[in-house]
Amino acid sequence: MTDILKGIYPPLTTPFVDDEVATDQLIKNVLRYETKILSGYVLFGSNGESAFLTKEEKLKIIRTTREQTNRTIIAGTGLDSIKETISLTNEAAEFGANYALIISPSFFKSEMKHRTFLNYYLKVAESVMIPVIIYNVPKFTNVNIETETIIELASHPNIVALKDSTENPSRISEIAANVHTGFKLIIGTASVLYSALSGGAVAGILALANIAPDQCVQIYNFFREQNFGKALELQNRMIPVNKAVTSKFGVAGLKAAMDMLGYFGGPPRLPLEPLNESQLIELKMILKKAQLIE
Repeated sequence: MTDILKGIYPPLTTPFVDDEVATDQLIKNVLRYETKILSGYVLFGSNGESAFLTKEEKLKIIRTTREQTNRTIIAGTGLDSIKETISLTNEAAEFGANYALIISPSFFKSEMKHRTFLNYYLKVAESVMIPVIIYNVPKFTNVNIETETIIELASHPNIVALKDSTENPSRISEIAANVHTGFKLIIGTASVLYSALSGGAVAGILALANIAPDQCVQIYNFFREQNFGKALELQNRMIPVNKAVTSKFGVAGLKAAMDMLGYFGGPPRLPLEPLNESQLIELKMILKKAQLIE
């Protein structure tokens, strides 16, 4: 199963119409992505507004996506509670998810240290029906799983990968040097895709892949073909776009960019707000400069 975890995965956005999950728009987006050379999809990660979705909505999203694709589905099933995480993960598996992307627990921040993370991930890994991918995203959780913790967790047979969103490629190199080859390293941001691949990453779960799937796949393929100059050139052209749809404008910016590129983005769910007029103009200019729109 772990050999599948290579290539580019977009963390799909969740389409809302009148504050309800719009499965028809989700289907349209997925069918368009099906024409691209993507390895699969991540459902309700950070960009899928996971924190704002009910359990029922999450399961509906998995079922809807599974009906449209045979590709790998990674579901963001991590919650602070071990019990809830196990329950959601096993239901997600029944609905068609192949892997569980488990974000680090973060509510009791001062307690989130080596031993706590071992307790959490090992208990989950032993109790779920599908393999676990550790998800480290300090930007949102304000906690960081140390490299030695990940190296120790990597020896568990049901913990098969790490998605690291720290923008620190040296972490990837350090972990890669200390884990068995079956443990996959996945970079969580397109801004360091090239350097992460250099350090041992084999896949990317990239917000950018929602709006520039071809370009993300090209960077990946150029690198694999050792065409480093072209990979780096395209990587550098995409950095301003990636920054716009992540740190600068967030999920609202990613969804607005999707609308501009002919996908369905729509509004984010409250309390997030859509971009204002001046932000939309700025975003459009960034997409034009990167040659993503006319």
